[in-house]
Amino acid sequence: MALREILKMGDPRLLRMAQPVAAQALGGPALRELVADMFETMQHVNGAGLAAPQIGVDSQLVIFGSGQPNPRYPDAPVVPVTVLLNPVITPLGEELEEGWEGCLSVPGLRGVVPRWRRIRYQGIDPDGQTIDRSVEGFHARVVQHECDHLMGILYPMRVRDFSRFGYTEVLFPGLDAAADD
Repeated sequence: MALREILKMGDPRLLRMAQPVAAQALGGPALRELVADMFETMQHVNGAGLAAPQIGVDSQLVIFGSGQPNPRYPDAPVVPVTVLLNPVITPLGEELEEGWEGCLSVPGLRGVVPRWRRIRYQGIDPDGQTIDRSVEGFHARVVQHECDHLMGILYPMRVRDFSRFGYTEVLFPGLDAAADD
């Protein structure tokens, strides 16, 4: 396993459309190593999730969850550890919910972003097994945030009210602003 460099906003690689993970890669050592590196990198900075494009890998692969409370989102429910490839998100209903977000690729900043409150996400795991879940709230927010990276979208592109966007240390004194996602 190895820590990977996390690309920062402004790097053009973050704006590309990620490519689907090929069937022949499933179950292989290269994919397993990439996933292990992503988890090590995410955990090193207390991330809630990480998308492959954030480390310069042009693949439709996201990881999220920790199985325990995240110190940067202390009031958020625990999200199960998930490796999701080639995801498809379907909103369940019309309701949007605003919430604060940060990003490992946009360090030190937070903003309020509208997201679908309830979604269904589908895809596969690294062994090709189907993942099909309906979720809401923080879990849905994390999935949408990470999957946006696969389409070249960073959360500031979704901020509607820039009076609710700024430096974490100013907006939330005392919260660990060393890393955000």
